[in-house]
Amino acid sequence: MWLKVSCELVFDIEIPTPFILMLRPRSGAQQWVAREIYKIEPNLQAYEYTDTFGNLCQRILAPSGEFKIYTEADVKTAEFIDVDPGAPFVDIQNLPDAMLNYLLPSRYCESDRFSDLANNITADKLPGYDQVAAIESWLRDTISYIPGSSDYPISAIEVNYRQSGVCRDLAHLGIALCRSLSIPARLVVGYLHNLKPMDMHAWFEAFVGGRWYVFDATQTEQKGGYVSVGYGRDAADVPMFNQFGPSVFPIKQIISVEEFENGK
Repeated sequence: MWLKVSCELVFDIEIPTPFILMLRPRSGAQQWVAREIYKIEPNLQAYEYTDTFGNLCQRILAPSGEFKIYTEADVKTAEFIDVDPGAPFVDIQNLPDAMLNYLLPSRYCESDRFSDLANNITADKLPGYDQVAAIESWLRDTISYIPGSSDYPISAIEVNYRQSGVCRDLAHLGIALCRSLSIPARLVVGYLHNLKPMDMHAWFEAFVGGRWYVFDATQTEQKGGYVSVGYGRDAADVPMFNQFGPSVFPIKQIISVEEFENGK
């Protein structure tokens, strides 16, 4: 399916403020970016680099006054996510080097604290994909998904204590549970077609059977329409923007995802 995704951010800046933005999706195995628009007002110099996770990041010094960012992309992505019940657990000694970081505890995913819970959830499951699917089902049945209930990231421990959270929070707990079983897991942020209410979205991926698979406990069906923008160990690695100096927040934020026919 073809999706047109866009993000508009408007800030009111008091003093010149450095920003690091993460707003550009990149082409890869699961998606193809055919066209992009990236506008900054007022027009100023931006510098792009690729971070350690392969994400495209832009450095900008925003001037005082109204500061606007608008991004848009036409992206081809799968209409349905791949599923593979029975895909096997990959032994640690056989994992690619790039997967090893995704086995370790991180700021918001304290995987060293969830071994007992993860083993209880997956007790009768085959190692690998079936364990992750059981974790996803447990999250959906146990943790209440409440959009807009949290403005800042919270850790897996706190999510489990509260028994509720936003998409990012459910993903943090899912990642921690996977890693406690020695299954590499990472956070993904981006867009999702027909997400309600519409906003930027977060889900997690697990590495089993020699590849990454999408898991999203906030959705009741295994649909597609995901457009990835950033990958990381947890939310600390994949913010839409980081700014340095006095705190600033968007005075306007509009996210849009629309399906269209290629060539129209």
